[in-house]
Amino acid sequence: MCLIGLGKVLLHRRIARIIESESLFVKPRAERIVRTVPSVNSVGFLQAIDEIQPSVILLAGCRIVKPEVLARVTCPVLNYHAGITPQHRGMNGGYWALANRDSTNFGATVHVVDAGVDTGEVVAQVRGEPSGDDNIMTYAYRLAAISRQMCVDAIEDALAGRLESRKQGGNSRQWFHPTIWSYVWTGVTKGIW
Repeated sequence: MCLIGLGKVLLHRRIARIIESESLFVKPRAERIVRTVPSVNSVGFLQAIDEIQPSVILLAGCRIVKPEVLARVTCPVLNYHAGITPQHRGMNGGYWALANRDSTNFGATVHVVDAGVDTGEVVAQVRGEPSGDDNIMTYAYRLAAISRQMCVDAIEDALAGRLESRKQGGNSRQWFHPTIWSYVWTGVTKGIW
């Protein structure tokens, strides 16, 4: 994780080009009200939910939601996952798809949140291709670009009562950050960085 952080610093220009060319927003728009909470599992989160009374929640990049928190939320809770589930649950889904020669599963998923790690029923998925100069530090931005409309559509479907989810078949595996040595080996032997 430290190396990924360092890589993002070193590749900040490349990341900035992706953000600009894809018109990504990396901060909330000024007119949006932002409530900062320490964690999705915190009392502050539950207080915010009680006050706001949302019709849908879309999570992105947060910890596993504890069952007692999920039980308190009455609206649909969705998660944006930068990977295709169930094959690439957990961390760096796009990277692992490519590293395992599964490039057709370079994509992202919106799924219903359950007690597992990216195991909820799928609402939508989108697949795409990385650019030739993308790598583990930029895949998340590439996936954000190809999946933003999917996220908007999922929220709109939930708000309109049209949300449909389905259990996905296929091998299910949870992935973690690669070790530095496996990352270098995959880069050298497969050209996947």
